[in-house]
Amino acid sequence: MTGVAPANPAPRWRRLWRVAVALALLGAILAWVQPDRVLSILAQADPGWVLAGLLSSLLGNVASAWRWRDLAAWLGHPAPLSWIVPVYFRGVAANVVLPGAVVGGDMLRAWGLHRRGMPVLEAGVSVVLDRVSGLWGLVILGSLALGAGLWWAPATGWPAVVQRLGAVSAGWLALLAVGAAVGMAVLPYAALRVTPRWLAGWALLRRPALRWWHRLASHQPGWHCARQMAGSLVVQTASVTALYCGARAIGAPLPWEALAVAAVPIFVLATVPVGFGGWGTREAAAIAALAPLGYDASSAVAVSVLYGLYPLAHSALALWPVPQVGQAPAHRGD
Repeated sequence: MTGVAPANPAPRWRRLWRVAVALALLGAILAWVQPDRVLSILAQADPGWVLAGLLSSLLGNVASAWRWRDLAAWLGHPAPLSWIVPVYFRGVAANVVLPGAVVGGDMLRAWGLHRRGMPVLEAGVSVVLDRVSGLWGLVILGSLALGAGLWWAPATGWPAVVQRLGAVSAGWLALLAVGAAVGMAVLPYAALRVTPRWLAGWALLRRPALRWWHRLASHQPGWHCARQMAGSLVVQTASVTALYCGARAIGAPLPWEALAVAAVPIFVLATVPVGFGGWGTREAAAIAALAPLGYDASSAVAVSVLYGLYPLAHSALALWPVPQVGQAPAHRGD
């Protein structure tokens, strides 16, 4: 007797597991930090600074859409900003309502490019590399901010933490941080230039599954790497500024460069594919990252909650109509 095989229940169980873990984590954090105190802090937030944070976050998302557009064009599929921006904000909205942190919105963006004529492989790669570019820029900005803070900032923020630890010279740590930032900034370009020239396996990179790498390596890698790096630094500067405005809004300001360092674990953990829109993991990271700077747990969660509310407001832009444009011809590779 034959019949239709039952659908594999594993994906559904994985989604439910992610949601359950996220809700449990967020519930545990709220129970620990006393929700009434967090709500009291948020109720007294300065509206002007909240608005400034919202605008900074909006600028970061628009810059992210531009960076994604530039990356798609580098992969051989140019698209107008009038199409990219609303599709990007639809991805933001999906990230807010769908489980899996940034995964749902990223799949929506990749599907949008594919429907315009971009092959599935390149469409998916464009979104993955866009995420990698953002996180890469975040670490570079955090390293530069750490170096600047250790050299020039007053005895607050991370310089004060280093002084309390007394484990390493602040000057040497600053040099190490700046050197790491410079090395990370040039590494993508170096990898693209070295691969075709020196590696004996260059023929391997011409396989269909890696045609996107050949496209990046052979189409002005220096120019495009610089544009991606500049875009990522703009995005992360705006995002850190949104976090800074949140800290100012609740009356617990910190130096901008101190928050730029703390933003690295906060923003990275917000992308872990658990729960909705980074809720739970972001708050846990905020507590851990801001505690050395003198923040109590309730204030750290309040700042994180303010930052997490900005994408909810941006989700309204998902209603912006996407222009109907003709499909571009699919890229066949080189």
